[in-house]
Amino acid sequence: MAHHNPKHRPDPYVEDGFFIPSVPIPDPKKTDEYRWYHAFSAMRTIARNPLESFNEEQYEAPISQYELFGTPFSVINDPNLIKHCFVDNRGNYKFSEIRQRVLRAVIGDGLISAEGEKWTHARRAMSPMFTPRNVKTFAQVMKTTTEREMPNFLEKDGIIEIANPMAALTYLVLSDTLFSGEIQREQHQVLKDVSTALTYVGRPDPLDMLKAPHWMPRLTRLRGLKAVKNLRGMIRELTEDRKKRLQNGEDLPDDFLSRLLLVGDADTAPFSDRDIEDHVLAFIGAGHETTARALSWLFYLLSNDDQSLARLEAEVDALDMDATPPETWGEHLPFTLACFEETMRLFPPAPFIAREAINEDTKNGITIPPRSVLFLNTWQLHRHKTLWDKPDAFMPDRFLGQAREAIGRFQYLPFGVGERVCIGQRFALQEAVILIALLARHYRFEYAGEGVPWPKLRITIQPENGMPMRVRRRRKASLGKAG
Repeated sequence: MAHHNPKHRPDPYVEDGFFIPSVPIPDPKKTDEYRWYHAFSAMRTIARNPLESFNEEQYEAPISQYELFGTPFSVINDPNLIKHCFVDNRGNYKFSEIRQRVLRAVIGDGLISAEGEKWTHARRAMSPMFTPRNVKTFAQVMKTTTEREMPNFLEKDGIIEIANPMAALTYLVLSDTLFSGEIQREQHQVLKDVSTALTYVGRPDPLDMLKAPHWMPRLTRLRGLKAVKNLRGMIRELTEDRKKRLQNGEDLPDDFLSRLLLVGDADTAPFSDRDIEDHVLAFIGAGHETTARALSWLFYLLSNDDQSLARLEAEVDALDMDATPPETWGEHLPFTLACFEETMRLFPPAPFIAREAINEDTKNGITIPPRSVLFLNTWQLHRHKTLWDKPDAFMPDRFLGQAREAIGRFQYLPFGVGERVCIGQRFALQEAVILIALLARHYRFEYAGEGVPWPKLRITIQPENGMPMRVRRRRKASLGKAG
């Protein structure tokens, strides 16, 4: 058998009329064929790009179990087992230490990483902000911000690496909706710091996998820690300004930050300044970064699928955007939403969900030992050969009609699972539909990279080359009543 090269980048291709993007080729070696000395090369691969570290068996079997430096891992890809571990018997699982070390280096005890009573308190305080009724009130601001800002980022000569403009656009939408536009200050520096933090802090360090003490410096993270410090300083200044305005009797905008500051009554403890920093940082990172990455991948996939692009553009062009409230656009754009959902299947924005078993757990003859890292990898789950037809192909129709109804509840999990499902999933879907509709109405994206846009995991799945595109403004004559 030829030596497997995890760095090999195959060419994308079309099969049976469906586009298949270039992604890491799984190692054909079976799990029980790995030996102790393979752990060192595996650790290097995981530190470089975890997506390159998987084997074929993990895309075919319901569970893959192995040890890495003495730690047992159970990678589960069976929907029934996922339901059992993350819902029915969730009390037997806590966050894994490796997962927490990666996230807490960036967001501290933000909502994504908080546990126990700290998480319960935060989730209860934030949930009213993300009810369906409240999310709908953000739609007009999402539309207005996108219309105002997209020409600034996209109407430039030559080739544009759209990953950064998409991040800037979603950042400004987040700022206007959840922070009343007040985190737009030093926008470029904030975006640079978020990117640096995720790139250099948002990955496992080899010392994490070796369970080295916390006090030992993680050299791979040093560059990112200054970016995290900058972000915290910006949030601290904004928080202190709001508190001063509150003390002076001024009215505060009714937004996410104000609600965090005003938490506290007879039944609910107030948030500390550090809590507010953590939660705002988590929403700045997760709230715009995940949507931005999905948009970049979406327009790449569409640029290689003429039929899907034509369908999406026709659907968007038929929508009377002036007369139709933006919060209802999703009802009129089913294929647009299907394209976005299929993109999140192929490139799930944040694919790793990890827990640690407290006690031994058995389900359907499968045993998960105590202290085992339980690993739900939606990159594998969404491409699993037993769950999907043509799992590597871009097929938006699988998210329409009866085909969509046939997808199992625990088969497609772009927003997480169980009680820890993403609090902002309605916000993200509404934002995505509005942004896609406006972008596709006015622009066409043509991939212009010399090589493939290689997916690289840094908490989110990023295109390594920044996704170079030729962005062409669509002729108004072709837009019908859109004008």
